Amino acid sequence: MKILLLGASGQVGWELRRTLSVLGEIVACTRDASADRRLDVADLDDVRRTLDVVTPDVIVNAAAYTAVDKAQSEPELARRINGEMPSLLGDWAARQHALVMHYSTDYVFDGGKVDAYVETDAPAPINVYGDSKRSGDEALLASGCDALILRVAWVYGRRGSNFLLTMQRLMAERDKVRVVSDQIGAPTWSRSVAQATAAVLARLPTGADRRARCGVYHLAPQGEASWYDFAVAIRDAGGFDCSVEPIPSSEYPTLAGRPANSRLDSDKLAHTFGVRLPHWRHDLDLCLAD
Repeated sequence: MKILLLGASGQVGWELRRTLSVLGEIVACTRDASADRRLDVADLDDVRRTLDVVTPDVIVNAAAYTAVDKAQSEPELARRINGEMPSLLGDWAARQHALVMHYSTDYVFDGGKVDAYVETDAPAPINVYGDSKRSGDEALLASGCDALILRVAWVYGRRGSNFLLTMQRLMAERDKVRVVSDQIGAPTWSRSVAQATAAVLARLPTGADRRARCGVYHLAPQGEASWYDFAVAIRDAGGFDCSVEPIPSSEYPTLAGRPANSRLDSDKLAHTFGVRLPHWRHDLDLCLAD
C-alpha cells in the first residue's frame, strides 16, 4: 500500500518513517526539505494538493500543533492544524476509500476522573490545545472515512522537544530541579507509539471488517507515574548528581491548564489488536540505551 506520512520529522513521525517502511511505499512529508515532499499542514490548500497528487491508500497523520501554552495566544492556528486539517483528511479519505491513522491526546480530558480514562469517556478539554485536538477527532470520525485514532499521552524520545531531553539538560546544569508531583500519567516512548501503529495497520482486515475495527483507541504503556517520578527515573538511569524536589502544580503555573489525571486505559487496543505496550520504565531503559 501507499502510505502518506504527515509530520515525518516529529518525535513520532521520525520513528514512523522507519517502522512503517515494511508495510508499503512511504511518502514522507515535512515543512522542510528533509523528506520526500515538502508540506505545510497549516496550508490546507497545500494539503489538498498533496492528497490529490500522492493518492495514498493510508494517511498517517503525525502532524499537530503541540505548543500547549502558545496555543492560548494562537487559537486560530492551533484549530486549523489540529481541527480543520484532520477534517480535510477525513473528507478526502471518505471519497477515495482510504484509511486515516490519527493521533489524539490525553488533553481532550479535564483530568478530573479518579480512574484511568476509557475511550467512551466524554472529552472536556481545559485548554485551547486540548479543544483543538478534540475538534479534529470529532471531525475525522464524522467524515465517514475509515479512521483509527490512537490517543497517547506524555510522549518523549531522543529527538525534538520533550520532558526527557529537558530534564537531561537541566540535570547536567543544575544541582536541583523542581518537578510537579500531582499530575499522573504514563511516559510513552515515541518508538513504541510507532511500533504499535505498524502492528495495528498490519493486523487490520479489509472491507467491512476494517470499518468495524475503526474508531478511538487508547495507547499507553503499563504502569503510572507523576512527572516527579519520571524525573527521578531519568536522573537515576543517567547517573546525574542532581536532587529532584517534588512540588504541586500551583508552584509551577503555566498559561494553559493541565489535567491532573492523564492515565489512559489501553485494554480496548489489546483486546482488538493484541497490542499492549510494556511498562514505562522498561521503555525508558530501552530509549536511554538506544
